[in-house]
Amino acid sequence: MKKYGLLSGRTQRLPEGHGADGVRHVRRERNYGRYIIWALVISVIAVACFAAGTLAARPRARQESAVPNTIYETETVTENQLVINQKDVEPVSVSPREEFYLVSETGYLLVFAQDQTTICLHTHIPITEFPEKEQEKLREGIWFESMMEIFHYLESYTS
Repeated sequence: MKKYGLLSGRTQRLPEGHGADGVRHVRRERNYGRYIIWALVISVIAVACFAAGTLAARPRARQESAVPNTIYETETVTENQLVINQKDVEPVSVSPREEFYLVSETGYLLVFAQDQTTICLHTHIPITEFPEKEQEKLREGIWFESMMEIFHYLESYTS
């Protein structure tokens, strides 16, 4: 591009690249191609890192070999337990209903099985959370037909 400047009233043609003040002005052209190449290089590196991380974190199935002369305990069915026709199998009779005994010992409630020696449940509930009338019953012991009945009873007084 040609520039013209004014010197002593006449128009003078200045050399290309010089402004009206006589100073050379260099016009910088942006080289966007260089930025595009770097952006592509960084993108390719990021994709490669992501792929390597994904492959490294992938679970791998390993085939383990058996140890010689070792017998592993597995679930096997012996001949007398083998059932070929499931329709002919009758269920085992259900044992009679088991009863539970709720009683206070050492200030806390315990649930015993029907034999009154096997502890089924330590409730960690102090007897003091119950009304006086119920405390007397619990010191003597209360029989229940199921564990659910015990839970309902305890919930009714402790909630």
